[in-house]
Amino acid sequence: MAVFRVREAVESDVPLVLDLIRELADYERLLREVRITEAGLRDALFGERRHAEVLIAEAPGGEALGFALFFHNFSTFLGRPGIYLEDLFVRPEHRGAGVGRALVAHLARLGAARGCGRLEWAVLNWNDAAIRFYRGLGARPASGWTVYRLEGDAFGRLVDP
Repeated sequence: MAVFRVREAVESDVPLVLDLIRELADYERLLREVRITEAGLRDALFGERRHAEVLIAEAPGGEALGFALFFHNFSTFLGRPGIYLEDLFVRPEHRGAGVGRALVAHLARLGAARGCGRLEWAVLNWNDAAIRFYRGLGARPASGWTVYRLEGDAFGRLVDP
């Protein structure tokens, strides 16, 4: 696919975004962990407090080729906001056509316009294709850092000791 565009998602895209999230989760072998509902996604993306934003890559006829879901974080060392790329997914039949690169480039331009100092994300260790893709963009792993997660019962014990 040589021609496509990247645009910001609008509220009517919520069902599409949820489908893309499920496709990504299936690809990552994590579909069983998807709990979000359409209503919850709508509130997170377009509610009173927007927690995340989405870019959609689409063909001229409107077919969705992939998406990027992201939110802002903040670097105390840089003293500037950053963008955390939570999800990047290109449908398998459209990979290798520049869709992922276009999504990340659009996100980088958006970050620069917003005064961001960096773009960060995590990648599954087994996802060699994604690692090659990211390295091809010039990204490098943040050596010495390990991602930690507090969720479920452990999260609940801190909320209500």
